[in-house]
Amino acid sequence: MGEAKGLRLIQGGVVVSEFDKPSPKPVSVKARAVSLLAQREYSRQALQEKLAAEDASAEEVEQALAQLEARGLVDDTRVAETLVNRRAGKLGGMRLRQELQAKGVSAEVVADTMASLKDSELARALAVWQKKYGRVATDATTRHRQARFLATRGFSGDVVRRIVAGMDERD
Repeated sequence: MGEAKGLRLIQGGVVVSEFDKPSPKPVSVKARAVSLLAQREYSRQALQEKLAAEDASAEEVEQALAQLEARGLVDDTRVAETLVNRRAGKLGGMRLRQELQAKGVSAEVVADTMASLKDSELARALAVWQKKYGRVATDATTRHRQARFLATRGFSGDVVRRIVAGMDERD
């Protein structure tokens, strides 16, 4: 019979996997946070939740986050800008707000981001609508379908009504 790799027999008949050994050096909370941030951007709250789930003390997590914020590695504004740059062309303000809040971005950063997007909402909705439909609906069923399409993407009711009724930003 072949020998099982990764397993060894200890005196007393206990089979132990080499993978069961504890790591020789525990990774610090700060090092784990930097490792997570190297993969993608995290808001302060999301990173705090992720680190707390790994059995780190609240004090260690808070200290690591403070150090990372001081260095500019944790920044809710940057997280918001990244999400908005990626998704604003397809989504309205309400949906973007929901996604920012789900990512744990602070309330004041969300408010600032939404204020900067308010002026472009009609133009963004019109671009999304034109790509999908391109012309004003002639019957009520199609108008409802178009309105639902824009509403599910988070555009405000006023903007949806204006576009579905045929009033674009030139009016």
